[in-house]
Amino acid sequence: MRVGVLGAGAWGTALAISLAAEHEIALWARNADHAQALARARENLRYLPDCAIPAAVTVSSDWSVIDACQAVVCAVPMAGLREVLGGLRSSTAHVVLACKGFEQASAMLPHEVLRDVLPGRAACALSGPSFAKEVARGLPAAVVLASDDAALSARLARLLNSNRLRMYSNDDLVGVEVAGATKNVMAIAAGICDGLGLGLNARAAMMTRGLAEVSRLGLKLGGRTETFLGLAGAGDLILTCTGDLSRNRTVGLRLAAGAAIDEILHGLGHVAEGVSTAYEVARLAQSIGVDMPITRAVCAVLRGELLPARAVALLLERDPRSEF
Repeated sequence: MRVGVLGAGAWGTALAISLAAEHEIALWARNADHAQALARARENLRYLPDCAIPAAVTVSSDWSVIDACQAVVCAVPMAGLREVLGGLRSSTAHVVLACKGFEQASAMLPHEVLRDVLPGRAACALSGPSFAKEVARGLPAAVVLASDDAALSARLARLLNSNRLRMYSNDDLVGVEVAGATKNVMAIAAGICDGLGLGLNARAAMMTRGLAEVSRLGLKLGGRTETFLGLAGAGDLILTCTGDLSRNRTVGLRLAAGAAIDEILHGLGHVAEGVSTAYEVARLAQSIGVDMPITRAVCAVLRGELLPARAVALLLERDPRSEF
């Protein structure tokens, strides 16, 4: 099958490398110089060094590279998703959304942006515990391919599955996308815990209560409980909150060390979706009456309204309550 991958950052490049074991891949990069550099070096020196791009991957900044693709994977940041989807209006390919977050201002999930731009098009989302570097190196991983069309998600999961990137199907599209977006906010909180040296007990408590927050929001928006206990929920949360490759956890670590958010993002070199997502999640949760104290605390730290240690203290000082 010919598969297009839109976005030549770390995640898009990793998916292109992984999928090339079974498919013919067209990797589209927005920037022509970046595309030429990838094609020349056969690796993404900027975002994913030391991971060879196979010969089965064609790299280009020309939109025509995705012509004749049966499936197109969108691996661009949320900020660029709407524009990229607009280029697919004449395409009949299945669209798989591999970005995580809420669109700024609208608070739309990826599949909602797709339906706004491409009315009537079936939506699929790819999520789960999967650091780009490990996927690119062929280390085993398991992810979820979700669609509210159960037959479509099952068929695409079978087609894209490999012995290194195992794909499970799921028909809870909302739950999978909410879990994938909100876990990045919790990873910032986990980084703050670790950066302050609060210990493993504190991190485990934060992750567990963070999963409760994520689940409350997801259930309110129409997701299902089991999704938040699966790969897209607990699995991705565990990875992102504990792994050294997590960009969002790194943001939290640096906040705890006293760095300002603008300085952190400038030095990171990659997009950390949890920063913009935190604000959108907090606004959305307030508007629909979902209590998310960890998310509010993260937002207060990001805005410079609270020092990290004070934000943690306020969470710990909350009145005791029933766990469930």
